[in-house]
Amino acid sequence: MHFFEYRGNELYAEDVPVRVLAEEYGTPLYIYSCNTILRHFRAYDEAYKTFPHIVCYALKANTNGSILRLLEKNGCGADIVSGGELFRALRAGISPDKIVYAGVGKTEEEIRYALRSKILMFNVESSDELKELDRVAGKMKVKAPIALRINPDIDPRTHPYISTGMKEHKFGISIEEAIENYRLASRLKNIAVVGVQKHIGSQITRISPFVDAMKRILTLLDELKRQKFDIRYLDIGGGLGISYLDERPPQPADVAKKLLSLVNGRKLTLVMEPGRSIVGNAGILVTKTLYLKKGEGKEFVIVDAGMNDLMRPSLYDAYHHIVPVVKRKRAEITADIVGPICESGDFLAKGRKIARVGHGEYLAVMSAGAYGMSMSSNYNSRPTIAEVMVRDGRHSLVRERESYEDLVRDEIVPGYLR
Repeated sequence: MHFFEYRGNELYAEDVPVRVLAEEYGTPLYIYSCNTILRHFRAYDEAYKTFPHIVCYALKANTNGSILRLLEKNGCGADIVSGGELFRALRAGISPDKIVYAGVGKTEEEIRYALRSKILMFNVESSDELKELDRVAGKMKVKAPIALRINPDIDPRTHPYISTGMKEHKFGISIEEAIENYRLASRLKNIAVVGVQKHIGSQITRISPFVDAMKRILTLLDELKRQKFDIRYLDIGGGLGISYLDERPPQPADVAKKLLSLVNGRKLTLVMEPGRSIVGNAGILVTKTLYLKKGEGKEFVIVDAGMNDLMRPSLYDAYHHIVPVVKRKRAEITADIVGPICESGDFLAKGRKIARVGHGEYLAVMSAGAYGMSMSSNYNSRPTIAEVMVRDGRHSLVRERESYEDLVRDEIVPGYLR
Protein backbone atom coordinates (compact mmCIF):
# COMPACT_ATOMS: atom_id res chain seq x y z
CA MET A 1 0.00 0.00 0.00
CA HIS A 2 1.30 3.43 -0.88
CA PHE A 3 0.26 6.94 -1.89
CA PHE A 4 1.80 7.04 -5.37
CA GLU A 5 -1.00 6.92 -7.92
CA TYR A 6 -2.11 8.24 -11.27
CA ARG A 7 -4.67 11.01 -11.36
CA GLY A 8 -5.73 11.17 -14.94
CA ASN A 9 -2.52 10.70 -16.90
CA GLU A 10 -0.18 12.13 -14.26
CA LEU A 11 1.61 10.31 -11.44
CA TYR A 12 1.18 11.89 -8.00
CA ALA A 13 3.09 11.57 -4.76
CA GLU A 14 0.25 12.01 -2.28
CA ASP A 15 -1.24 15.34 -3.47
CA VAL A 16 1.77 16.59 -5.45
CA PRO A 17 2.45 15.83 -9.13
CA VAL A 18 5.74 13.96 -9.47
CA ARG A 19 6.50 15.99 -12.60
CA VAL A 20 6.42 19.19 -10.53
CA LEU A 21 8.91 17.74 -8.04
CA ALA A 22 11.24 16.59 -10.82
CA GLU A 23 11.15 20.01 -12.44
CA GLU A 24 11.80 21.84 -9.15
CA TYR A 25 14.47 19.60 -7.64
CA GLY A 26 16.02 17.99 -10.73
CA THR A 27 16.77 14.36 -11.48
CA PRO A 28 17.72 11.75 -10.51
CA LEU A 29 15.55 12.28 -7.44
CA TYR A 30 14.26 10.18 -4.56
CA ILE A 31 10.74 11.04 -3.39
CA TYR A 32 9.32 9.71 -0.09
CA SER A 33 5.70 9.69 1.07
CA CYS A 34 5.23 10.53 4.76
CA ASN A 35 1.76 9.05 4.92
CA THR A 36 2.93 5.75 3.44
CA ILE A 37 5.72 5.46 6.03
CA LEU A 38 3.29 6.19 8.87
CA ARG A 39 0.70 3.75 7.53
CA HIS A 40 3.26 0.95 7.46
CA PHE A 41 4.71 1.69 10.90
CA ARG A 42 1.23 1.81 12.41
CA ALA A 43 0.37 -1.50 10.75
CA TYR A 44 3.07 -3.12 12.92
CA ASP A 45 2.22 -1.16 16.05
CA GLU A 46 -1.47 -2.04 15.79
CA ALA A 47 -0.84 -5.67 14.88
CA TYR A 48 1.03 -6.32 18.16
CA LYS A 49 -0.90 -3.93 20.39
CA THR A 50 -2.24 -6.72 22.63
CA PHE A 51 1.29 -7.78 23.63
CA PRO A 52 4.20 -5.76 25.06
CA HIS A 53 6.35 -4.82 22.08
CA ILE A 54 8.86 -2.38 20.58
CA VAL A 55 8.99 -1.68 16.85
CA CYS A 56 12.67 -1.03 16.01
CA TYR A 57 12.97 0.29 12.46
CA ALA A 58 15.95 -1.22 10.60
CA LEU A 59 18.04 1.78 9.64
CA LYS A 60 19.93 -0.17 6.97
CA ALA A 61 16.87 0.16 4.71
CA ASN A 62 16.99 3.96 4.61
CA THR A 63 18.87 6.24 7.00
CA ASN A 64 17.52 9.64 5.97
CA GLY A 65 17.23 11.78 9.11
CA SER A 66 13.75 13.07 8.27
CA ILE A 67 12.42 9.52 7.95
CA LEU A 68 14.02 8.63 11.30
CA ARG A 69 12.58 11.74 12.93
CA LEU A 70 9.11 10.97 11.56
CA LEU A 71 9.25 7.47 13.00
CA GLU A 72 10.69 8.65 16.34
CA LYS A 73 7.87 11.16 16.75
CA ASN A 74 5.44 8.26 16.44
CA GLY A 75 7.14 6.08 19.05
CA CYS A 76 9.44 3.94 16.93
CA GLY A 77 12.80 2.52 18.02
CA ALA A 78 15.83 1.53 15.94
CA ASP A 79 17.65 -1.59 14.80
CA ILE A 80 21.25 -0.59 14.04
CA VAL A 81 24.29 -2.36 12.61
CA SER A 82 27.06 0.24 13.02
CA GLY A 83 28.26 3.16 15.10
CA GLY A 84 27.21 5.46 12.28
CA GLU A 85 23.66 4.16 12.43
CA LEU A 86 23.67 4.63 16.21
CA PHE A 87 24.75 8.24 15.68
CA ARG A 88 21.94 8.78 13.19
CA ALA A 89 19.34 7.19 15.48
CA LEU A 90 20.36 9.28 18.49
CA ARG A 91 20.56 12.43 16.36
CA ALA A 92 16.96 11.82 15.28
CA GLY A 93 15.93 11.65 18.96
CA ILE A 94 15.29 7.91 19.17
CA SER A 95 15.50 6.81 22.79
CA PRO A 96 18.51 4.57 23.57
CA ASP A 97 16.24 2.17 25.45
CA LYS A 98 14.55 1.44 22.11
CA ILE A 99 17.77 0.71 20.22
CA VAL A 100 19.08 -2.80 19.48
CA TYR A 101 22.50 -3.37 17.91
CA ALA A 102 23.10 -6.26 15.48
CA GLY A 103 25.96 -7.09 13.11
CA VAL A 104 28.79 -9.61 13.05
CA GLY A 105 31.69 -7.14 13.19
CA LYS A 106 31.22 -4.58 15.97
CA THR A 107 34.49 -2.76 16.73
CA GLU A 108 35.70 -1.78 20.19
CA GLU A 109 35.01 1.87 19.40
CA GLU A 110 31.44 1.05 18.35
CA ILE A 111 30.88 -1.10 21.45
CA ARG A 112 32.09 1.72 23.70
CA TYR A 113 29.80 4.20 21.95
CA ALA A 114 26.78 1.92 22.40
CA LEU A 115 27.59 1.22 26.07
CA ARG A 116 27.99 4.94 26.78
CA SER A 117 24.67 5.54 25.06
CA LYS A 118 22.94 2.88 27.22
CA ILE A 119 21.16 1.08 24.40
CA LEU A 120 18.56 -1.59 25.10
CA MET A 121 20.74 -4.54 24.07
CA PHE A 122 23.41 -5.94 21.78
CA ASN A 123 22.37 -8.81 19.52
CA VAL A 124 25.53 -10.94 19.80
CA GLU A 125 26.57 -13.07 16.83
CA SER A 126 29.51 -15.16 18.12
CA SER A 127 31.23 -16.34 21.27
CA ASP A 128 34.25 -14.18 20.37
CA GLU A 129 32.04 -11.12 20.24
CA LEU A 130 30.54 -12.08 23.60
CA LYS A 131 34.02 -12.17 25.16
CA GLU A 132 34.97 -8.86 23.57
CA LEU A 133 31.82 -7.23 24.92
CA ASP A 134 32.69 -8.53 28.37
CA ARG A 135 36.25 -7.17 28.09
CA VAL A 136 35.20 -3.71 26.91
CA ALA A 137 32.34 -3.45 29.41
CA GLY A 138 34.74 -4.46 32.20
CA LYS A 139 37.17 -1.69 31.27
CA MET A 140 34.24 0.77 31.38
CA LYS A 141 32.94 -0.71 34.67
CA VAL A 142 29.47 -1.33 33.23
CA LYS A 143 27.44 -4.38 32.22
CA ALA A 144 26.59 -5.02 28.60
CA PRO A 145 22.94 -6.11 28.08
CA ILE A 146 22.83 -8.85 25.45
CA ALA A 147 20.66 -11.18 23.46
CA LEU A 148 22.25 -13.96 21.47
CA ARG A 149 21.31 -13.98 17.81
CA ILE A 150 20.23 -17.55 17.24
CA ASN A 151 20.36 -19.08 13.80
CA PRO A 152 17.34 -21.42 13.66
CA ASP A 153 18.37 -23.01 10.32
CA ILE A 154 15.10 -22.11 8.61
CA ASP A 155 14.99 -21.50 4.84
CA PRO A 156 13.20 -18.15 4.29
CA ARG A 157 12.80 -18.85 0.55
CA THR A 158 14.22 -15.54 -0.56
CA HIS A 159 17.25 -14.38 -2.60
CA PRO A 160 20.39 -16.12 -1.27
CA TYR A 161 22.17 -12.79 -0.76
CA ILE A 162 19.49 -11.68 1.73
CA SER A 163 18.89 -15.02 3.44
CA THR A 164 20.52 -14.98 6.89
CA GLY A 165 19.08 -17.77 9.03
CA MET A 166 20.66 -20.97 7.75
CA LYS A 167 23.75 -22.89 8.87
CA GLU A 168 25.91 -21.78 5.96
CA HIS A 169 25.46 -18.07 6.68
CA LYS A 170 27.83 -15.84 8.64
CA PHE A 171 25.07 -14.56 10.90
CA GLY A 172 24.20 -15.70 14.39
CA ILE A 173 24.95 -18.71 16.58
CA SER A 174 23.59 -22.12 15.60
CA ILE A 175 20.63 -23.21 17.67
CA GLU A 176 22.54 -26.38 18.63
CA GLU A 177 25.23 -24.22 20.28
CA ALA A 178 22.85 -21.75 21.88
CA ILE A 179 22.72 -23.20 25.41
CA GLU A 180 26.49 -23.52 25.56
CA ASN A 181 26.86 -19.85 24.62
CA TYR A 182 24.22 -18.71 27.11
CA ARG A 183 26.11 -20.59 29.82
CA LEU A 184 29.28 -18.79 28.72
CA ALA A 185 27.46 -15.45 28.91
CA SER A 186 26.23 -16.22 32.43
CA ARG A 187 29.83 -16.77 33.59
CA LEU A 188 31.08 -13.45 32.22
CA LYS A 189 31.04 -10.81 34.97
CA ASN A 190 30.30 -7.84 32.72
CA ILE A 191 27.47 -9.37 30.68
CA ALA A 192 23.77 -9.16 31.49
CA VAL A 193 21.68 -11.74 29.60
CA VAL A 194 18.31 -10.14 28.78
CA GLY A 195 17.10 -11.62 25.53
CA VAL A 196 17.03 -13.95 22.54
CA GLN A 197 17.08 -12.76 18.94
CA LYS A 198 16.60 -14.31 15.51
CA HIS A 199 16.45 -12.88 12.01
CA ILE A 200 16.14 -15.28 9.09
CA GLY A 201 16.35 -12.98 6.06
CA SER A 202 14.76 -10.23 4.02
CA GLN A 203 11.97 -9.95 1.42
CA ILE A 204 10.15 -12.98 2.85
CA THR A 205 6.70 -13.38 1.29
CA ARG A 206 5.30 -16.38 3.22
CA ILE A 207 4.16 -16.69 6.84
CA SER A 208 5.46 -20.24 7.37
CA PRO A 209 9.19 -19.36 7.72
CA PHE A 210 8.36 -16.88 10.49
CA VAL A 211 6.21 -19.46 12.28
CA ASP A 212 8.74 -22.28 11.90
CA ALA A 213 11.56 -20.07 13.22
CA MET A 214 9.45 -18.90 16.16
CA LYS A 215 8.62 -22.48 17.17
CA ARG A 216 12.30 -23.41 17.25
CA ILE A 217 13.16 -20.30 19.27
CA LEU A 218 10.37 -20.93 21.77
CA THR A 219 11.69 -24.44 22.37
CA LEU A 220 15.03 -22.81 23.19
CA LEU A 221 13.30 -20.28 25.49
CA ASP A 222 11.66 -23.10 27.43
CA GLU A 223 15.03 -24.74 27.98
CA LEU A 224 16.59 -21.42 29.03
CA LYS A 225 13.77 -20.95 31.53
CA ARG A 226 14.43 -24.41 32.98
CA GLN A 227 18.04 -23.40 33.41
CA LYS A 228 17.00 -20.23 35.32
CA PHE A 229 17.82 -17.64 32.64
CA ASP A 230 15.70 -14.50 32.96
CA ILE A 231 14.82 -13.76 29.33
CA ARG A 232 12.86 -10.52 29.12
CA TYR A 233 13.09 -9.71 25.40
CA LEU A 234 12.34 -11.88 22.40
CA ASP A 235 13.59 -10.15 19.27
CA ILE A 236 11.85 -11.71 16.27
CA GLY A 237 13.80 -9.72 13.68
CA GLY A 238 12.27 -8.36 10.49
CA GLY A 239 12.25 -9.54 6.91
CA LEU A 240 8.63 -9.20 5.79
CA GLY A 241 8.61 -8.61 2.05
CA ILE A 242 6.85 -6.07 -0.15
CA SER A 243 5.34 -6.22 -3.61
CA TYR A 244 7.82 -5.35 -6.36
CA LEU A 245 6.13 -7.23 -9.21
CA ASP A 246 3.47 -9.83 -8.47
CA GLU A 247 4.42 -10.86 -4.92
CA ARG A 248 1.57 -11.05 -2.44
CA PRO A 249 3.29 -10.88 0.94
CA PRO A 250 1.22 -11.18 4.11
CA GLN A 251 0.32 -8.08 6.08
CA PRO A 252 1.93 -7.49 9.50
CA ALA A 253 -1.41 -8.37 11.11
CA ASP A 254 -1.42 -11.76 9.35
CA VAL A 255 2.02 -12.60 10.71
CA ALA A 256 1.22 -11.19 14.16
CA LYS A 257 -1.91 -13.34 14.47
CA LYS A 258 0.15 -16.50 14.00
CA LEU A 259 3.08 -15.44 16.17
CA LEU A 260 1.02 -14.03 19.04
CA SER A 261 -0.89 -17.30 19.26
CA LEU A 262 2.46 -18.94 20.04
CA VAL A 263 3.70 -16.45 22.65
CA ASN A 264 0.53 -15.42 24.48
CA GLY A 265 0.85 -16.03 28.20
CA ARG A 266 4.63 -15.60 28.23
CA LYS A 267 6.18 -12.76 30.22
CA LEU A 268 8.16 -11.20 27.41
CA THR A 269 8.49 -8.02 25.42
CA LEU A 270 8.58 -8.67 21.69
CA VAL A 271 11.05 -6.66 19.63
CA MET A 272 10.65 -6.52 15.85
CA GLU A 273 12.94 -5.02 13.23
CA PRO A 274 11.01 -4.07 10.06
CA GLY A 275 12.83 -2.01 7.46
CA ARG A 276 11.88 -2.68 3.84
CA SER A 277 8.21 -3.21 4.71
CA ILE A 278 8.05 0.29 6.25
CA VAL A 279 9.92 2.33 3.63
CA GLY A 280 10.18 0.18 0.50
CA ASN A 281 6.94 1.20 -1.17
CA ALA A 282 7.13 4.65 0.41
CA GLY A 283 9.77 5.85 -2.01
CA ILE A 284 10.32 6.20 -5.76
CA LEU A 285 13.33 7.14 -7.86
CA VAL A 286 12.59 9.62 -10.64
CA THR A 287 14.92 9.64 -13.63
CA LYS A 288 15.02 11.47 -16.94
CA THR A 289 15.47 9.95 -20.38
CA LEU A 290 18.71 11.11 -21.99
CA TYR A 291 18.94 9.05 -25.18
CA LEU A 292 17.26 6.27 -27.12
CA LYS A 293 19.54 3.77 -28.83
CA LYS A 294 18.93 0.81 -31.12
CA GLY A 295 21.42 -2.02 -30.72
CA GLU A 296 21.67 -5.40 -32.37
CA GLY A 297 18.29 -6.95 -31.77
CA LYS A 298 17.33 -4.71 -28.84
CA GLU A 299 16.64 -1.15 -27.82
CA PHE A 300 18.11 0.88 -24.98
CA VAL A 301 16.53 3.67 -22.97
CA ILE A 302 19.45 5.60 -21.47
CA VAL A 303 18.51 7.55 -18.34
CA ASP A 304 20.33 9.80 -15.88
CA ALA A 305 20.03 7.41 -12.89
CA GLY A 306 22.64 4.69 -12.59
CA MET A 307 23.59 1.67 -10.54
CA ASN A 308 25.30 4.01 -8.08
CA ASP A 309 21.87 5.55 -7.33
CA LEU A 310 19.93 2.25 -7.17
CA MET A 311 22.12 -0.84 -6.78
CA ARG A 312 19.45 -3.54 -6.34
CA PRO A 313 18.89 -4.41 -10.04
CA SER A 314 22.62 -4.81 -10.67
CA LEU A 315 23.36 -6.55 -7.36
CA TYR A 316 20.38 -8.92 -7.11
CA ASP A 317 18.90 -8.74 -10.61
CA ALA A 318 16.00 -7.26 -8.64
CA TYR A 319 12.79 -6.15 -10.31
CA HIS A 320 11.44 -2.62 -9.93
CA HIS A 321 8.32 -1.54 -11.77
CA ILE A 322 9.11 1.43 -14.03
CA VAL A 323 6.36 3.75 -15.25
CA PRO A 324 6.15 7.06 -17.13
CA VAL A 325 5.49 10.04 -14.89
CA VAL A 326 3.07 11.36 -17.52
CA LYS A 327 1.13 8.74 -19.48
CA ARG A 328 0.50 9.20 -23.20
CA LYS A 329 -0.87 6.96 -25.93
CA ARG A 330 2.12 5.48 -27.67
CA ALA A 331 3.56 2.25 -29.00
CA GLU A 332 5.13 -0.29 -26.68
CA ILE A 333 8.76 -1.36 -26.99
CA THR A 334 10.96 -3.95 -25.30
CA ALA A 335 14.14 -2.32 -24.05
CA ASP A 336 16.94 -2.33 -21.51
CA ILE A 337 16.65 0.73 -19.27
CA VAL A 338 20.25 1.63 -18.49
CA GLY A 339 22.23 4.35 -16.76
CA PRO A 340 25.37 6.34 -17.61
CA ILE A 341 27.83 4.28 -15.53
CA CYS A 342 30.73 2.65 -17.40
CA GLU A 343 29.71 -0.91 -16.48
CA SER A 344 27.68 -3.44 -18.45
CA GLY A 345 25.97 -4.21 -15.15
CA ASP A 346 24.56 -0.68 -14.98
CA PHE A 347 20.86 -1.20 -15.59
CA LEU A 348 17.52 -0.54 -13.94
CA ALA A 349 15.67 -3.11 -16.06
CA LYS A 350 16.47 -5.61 -18.82
CA GLY A 351 14.15 -6.74 -21.58
CA ARG A 352 11.36 -4.60 -20.14
CA LYS A 353 8.15 -3.88 -22.04
CA ILE A 354 7.56 -0.16 -21.76
CA ALA A 355 5.76 2.59 -23.62
CA ARG A 356 8.15 4.29 -26.04
CA VAL A 357 9.51 7.37 -24.29
CA GLY A 358 11.08 10.47 -25.75
CA HIS A 359 14.12 12.55 -24.90
CA GLY A 360 13.68 14.45 -21.63
CA GLU A 361 10.70 12.44 -20.37
CA TYR A 362 10.55 11.34 -16.74
CA LEU A 363 10.29 7.74 -15.55
CA ALA A 364 9.45 6.63 -12.02
CA VAL A 365 11.20 3.58 -10.58
CA MET A 366 8.73 2.27 -8.04
CA SER A 367 9.31 0.63 -4.63
CA ALA A 368 12.72 2.28 -4.30
CA GLY A 369 12.45 3.57 -0.73
CA ALA A 370 14.45 0.69 0.78
CA TYR A 371 18.07 -0.10 -0.08
CA GLY A 372 18.16 2.67 -2.66
CA MET A 373 19.80 5.72 -1.20
CA SER A 374 21.31 3.72 1.67
CA MET A 375 23.32 1.58 -0.82
CA SER A 376 24.22 4.45 -3.17
CA SER A 377 27.78 5.52 -3.94
CA ASN A 378 29.87 8.09 -5.75
CA TYR A 379 31.12 5.59 -8.32
CA ASN A 380 32.29 7.30 -11.54
CA SER A 381 32.50 10.47 -9.38
CA ARG A 382 28.75 10.95 -9.57
CA PRO A 383 27.36 13.24 -6.86
CA THR A 384 24.81 11.77 -4.45
CA ILE A 385 21.32 12.71 -5.59
CA ALA A 386 18.68 14.76 -3.80
CA GLU A 387 15.86 13.41 -1.63
CA VAL A 388 12.45 14.99 -1.15
CA MET A 389 9.68 14.21 1.33
CA VAL A 390 5.99 14.79 0.61
CA ARG A 391 3.20 15.10 3.13
CA ASP A 392 -0.29 15.77 1.80
CA GLY A 393 0.19 18.82 -0.43
CA ARG A 394 3.55 19.92 0.99
CA HIS A 395 7.03 18.92 -0.11
CA SER A 396 10.46 19.54 1.36
CA LEU A 397 14.05 18.84 0.40
CA VAL A 398 15.41 16.36 2.97
CA ARG A 399 18.85 15.87 1.40
CA GLU A 400 20.60 18.30 -0.91
CA ARG A 401 22.13 17.09 -4.14
CA GLU A 402 25.92 16.89 -3.81
CA SER A 403 28.09 19.26 -5.82
CA TYR A 404 31.35 18.41 -7.56
CA GLU A 405 33.14 20.22 -4.75
CA ASP A 406 31.48 17.86 -2.25
CA LEU A 407 33.12 14.92 -4.03
CA VAL A 408 36.62 16.10 -3.09
CA ARG A 409 35.89 17.92 0.16
CA ASP A 410 37.46 15.23 2.37
CA GLU A 411 40.51 14.55 0.21
CA ILE A 412 43.92 15.78 1.34
CA VAL A 413 46.83 16.31 -1.05
CA PRO A 414 50.14 15.78 0.79
CA GLY A 415 52.72 18.53 0.74
CA TYR A 416 55.18 16.62 -1.47
CA LEU A 417 52.58 16.66 -4.29
CA ARG A 418 51.91 20.37 -4.14
